[in-house]
Amino acid sequence: MSADHRPNGPSPAAGDEAPSAPAVRGELAAQLEASFAGTLVERLGMEVLSLDSGGGTMRMPVAGSTQPAGLLHGGATIALAESIASLAAVLRAREVHGESAQAVGTSVSALHHRSAREGWVTATCTPRHLGRQVASYLVEVHDEAGRLLSTITVSTQLLPPR
Repeated sequence: MSADHRPNGPSPAAGDEAPSAPAVRGELAAQLEASFAGTLVERLGMEVLSLDSGGGTMRMPVAGSTQPAGLLHGGATIALAESIASLAAVLRAREVHGESAQAVGTSVSALHHRSAREGWVTATCTPRHLGRQVASYLVEVHDEAGRLLSTITVSTQLLPPR
């Protein structure tokens, strides 16, 4: 979902337009976009770039996600990291428990190394443990120059269908 579609969030400032990005394709993309409507993912202008049960990448604009000092808000950074990890965990849950399985976050730990003032930030999620009941991921958030902004761990519980 591009920042231009955020009903209540600010659009990126001039010069912060999104560089072209690969998109998640097909039925999964349509399901994801539909599930983002009215959520924090949509409000912050997050976009899924790649995704599977082993992780993925997601980005968001800095504009509209800053603290009063003009820096990227740490909570927005954590929301980006938890979003991509949770999406990967849902896919993992469905691999091991079937199509209507879900995943819920149980723990998030963040270390912020630096921040950003403009442009886009990208979260790259890689698995640390992919079990039948728990999946945990390491998420690194970088700015457009490739500088590491934050290192975030996310643990999830994989829930079988009810």
